[in-house]
Amino acid sequence: MQKFSFKKIDAFTGGQATGNPAGCVCLQHEQDITVAAMQRIAWELKGFVSEVAFLFPVADGVRLKYYSSECEVEFCGHASIAALYDWIRSNETLRRQKELSLYVNAGKLTVFNHIDDEDAVYVMAPEPQFLPCGWSADEIAGALAIDPSALAVAAPVQIVNAGLRTLIVPLASLDACLGLKPPQEALRQFCLSGDVDIVLVYSPETYLQSSQYRTRVFAPKFGYLEDPATGSGNSAFGYYLIQNGRWTSNVTIEQGPSKMVPNIVKLRKIHTATADRILFGGSALTRICGDYCLHG
Repeated sequence: MQKFSFKKIDAFTGGQATGNPAGCVCLQHEQDITVAAMQRIAWELKGFVSEVAFLFPVADGVRLKYYSSECEVEFCGHASIAALYDWIRSNETLRRQKELSLYVNAGKLTVFNHIDDEDAVYVMAPEPQFLPCGWSADEIAGALAIDPSALAVAAPVQIVNAGLRTLIVPLASLDACLGLKPPQEALRQFCLSGDVDIVLVYSPETYLQSSQYRTRVFAPKFGYLEDPATGSGNSAFGYYLIQNGRWTSNVTIEQGPSKMVPNIVKLRKIHTATADRILFGGSALTRICGDYCLHG
């Protein structure tokens, strides 16, 4: 039997909303666990958390690896927020650091610590790639099991990779967004056919006055239908807004199927030496803390 330090942490919530649950396994060195063990832990936790982050401290920050029940995930925004918020908040030395480095498969990113002033951590999203979309409106509507009239014709459909290849689909209304019930297996096959990781639908109509957009994110490729709050998908959406001239200021996104109690994801934009970059952020709640026992 192997024993690992484990936490179950809900990202993008301060307590009222459910957030998005992630597992977090903290280790000292990458050689302390095998790839097979990481995949098995994530598989055993299917239905309890959507992804598990494996955290390895390094000299200038942290290395994170992510697994769903199906496979390794290149980048996972909500698991990043969950692991980093808890890791920084639990360590007085880290609480005093305003910036840390985050190493993921997509490269080196920057973490901005705003726990004391905003009760949030922000992560710089990977640089975006804008990819061609070969599907028609009818094909997209069919995969989502909606009438094509529910799509917003004035805004583009686009695929943006900001850690995950994200198909972004504008909808005509908040009701259209909340009413989505796509069939999981059909949507999974649709995503696989076009090499898309997740599907984000959005509406500029919101329930909360403090929000600018409502989003929902579907991720059947990773073994579950809906991601209730996501950093990577909403980061792709942030780059989409910039690319299409729709970014105006800091963006607050309400996400999920609950109309009145959505999860909250915050987006910020900073200008680097080469390009505008999106930061995604929020808070998190640690629900369970203990040991994970891996048998066999």
